[in-house]
Amino acid sequence: MAGMEAQSTKERKYLQRWVFWSITIGVVAGLGAIAFYLLLQITNDFFLGYLAGFQPTSPAGEPDIHLIHLPTAPFRLWVLALIPALGGLIAGLIIYTFTPEAEGDGTDAVIDAFHNKRGEIKRSVPLIKTIASAITIGTGGSAGREGPISQIGGGFGSLIASRLKFSERERRMMMVCGAAAGIGAIFKAPLGGALFGIEMLYKRDFEIESMIPAIVSSVVGYAVFCSIPCIGWRPIFDTPPYIFTQPRELIFFAILGIICAALGIFYIKVFYATQDIFNGLAIPNHLKPAIGGFLVGILALLIGYWNPQALDGILGMGYGAIQTTLDMTAAGMDVPLLELVELTLIIAIVKIFATSFTIGSGGSGGVFAPSLVIGAMLGGLFAGVSHFFFPEIIAGSTMPAFVLVGMAAFFAGAAKVPIAAILMISEMAGSYSLLVPLMLTSVVAYALSGGLTIYKKQVRTRKESPAHRREFMVDLLEGIRVKDAYVEEVETLSEDTTVKEALYFVDRTGHISYPVVDKMGMMVGITSLMDLEKQREEGAVYRKVSRMCTKEVIVAYPDELLEEALHKMDLYHLGRLPVVKGRSEEEIKELVGIISRADIIREHCRRWSLIKGGSS
Repeated sequence: MAGMEAQSTKERKYLQRWVFWSITIGVVAGLGAIAFYLLLQITNDFFLGYLAGFQPTSPAGEPDIHLIHLPTAPFRLWVLALIPALGGLIAGLIIYTFTPEAEGDGTDAVIDAFHNKRGEIKRSVPLIKTIASAITIGTGGSAGREGPISQIGGGFGSLIASRLKFSERERRMMMVCGAAAGIGAIFKAPLGGALFGIEMLYKRDFEIESMIPAIVSSVVGYAVFCSIPCIGWRPIFDTPPYIFTQPRELIFFAILGIICAALGIFYIKVFYATQDIFNGLAIPNHLKPAIGGFLVGILALLIGYWNPQALDGILGMGYGAIQTTLDMTAAGMDVPLLELVELTLIIAIVKIFATSFTIGSGGSGGVFAPSLVIGAMLGGLFAGVSHFFFPEIIAGSTMPAFVLVGMAAFFAGAAKVPIAAILMISEMAGSYSLLVPLMLTSVVAYALSGGLTIYKKQVRTRKESPAHRREFMVDLLEGIRVKDAYVEEVETLSEDTTVKEALYFVDRTGHISYPVVDKMGMMVGITSLMDLEKQREEGAVYRKVSRMCTKEVIVAYPDELLEEALHKMDLYHLGRLPVVKGRSEEEIKELVGIISRADIIREHCRRWSLIKGGSS
């Protein structure tokens, strides 16, 4: 009873400790999200509004905030086309001069830090990432807020853990909490943000032990962020009500999932092909984001002449284009089908290349917002065409649902986060009534997209993560016996051998220690090169090794677990153990082999490769 009470007290203190730190991380990440959000508004107003006269459309739940009152210039497309290159140049100089870790997609950097860097994020990353990402996105670079805020929040969590000298495991958990809090805050999706934090690390798994702290941090970060009056609690997108009542619609939602998977694969391949091209360019890294921005500017120039409305979706995050598509599909037949098809198709295709140029060149930003835009355009396009051919099944009131479902499905397939995508879109749209089509379409896209992912540093499961490799190694070691790993051929010394003869033998064979056996192969003791050298220095070269060997020998047994044998080696600072059959001290011990640390490692690696081969 006392043991149970002590355990209960220990668990209560553990929970209290983590609740405290989860709240602390949530507050800091929420404040970081506010700073990033407002800085993004400032850069957007200055570069796009003041210099080029372009004001991207905002979604309904994100009213324009003008912290600096600058006159808006007349719209100048040629200036707008140059600004992404300017932003790329400034961001590139900042990133590669101070903190190269801030380049590219921040979420992938967080994933890499979790698996391969013990949860450590360089302390300068949150500040540099905030500035560089605000400039990249605010100058029209096609990127989102998810990557930066993941790295900003995760960096805060990692910094707190490092300053307080927490363990490696706790630092990883706090980093996940910070990333979840940042995502939950800036997307106004507390539950989705928490699930994203623990799901983004793996293609087929969750960091489940971080779930409760991540939820607490995400909720607190969301509350801090939305408490600012100019931001508010309203969901990001304004969507018409939807109620699932037509099972026949599921066929169309499933088809949309297939389309999202196909284009998601194309998106991932274009993204990493572009990144490879930029990595291969023999120019300073500082200049590469400027080249990426220049290519985005060319796309903007071409599309601006063809369909200026599409610039909303191509430049920056593109959330305004999502809201426009929602409004157009909600209007149904009042909007010409050709107009809807042209807008959505242009944005869906061009956004893939604009995002690849922006982030693949080393610019700072996330892939979440571009993925949502591409998915929303696919959903709007598919809804318009389906409504035209099957108006009795896909009613006008259903069309906006396809836009939202397309967002979740595309990101679920591309980023391997189906659960987080479902919840985040539900929260961003302010409605859980879409759950049925969201689940079906997201799972279809997730399953059909295979192992490809936009987050290159993701691993398949916890078992394959370096962060958890030791846990699974210990578990695997527990299942292997000494008889499965020991070596039967042993170099031994006969009990009648003299010290002089033994030294000749040692010189020829080259080992450090040797079991001493009698004529029947029973172990008498063990001796070492140092013991023999000591006997020679004392002049006892003709002494029998049976008289000078150590009789009390630490041994291993064939049916013993390797974990036990390894523990003996660590405890007594030994490199090898004789393997004997006898179990008690009274029994005569028959020497059957020897086992070393190398033998244990070799057998473990063999078992590990078999398991990995079976799981792939």
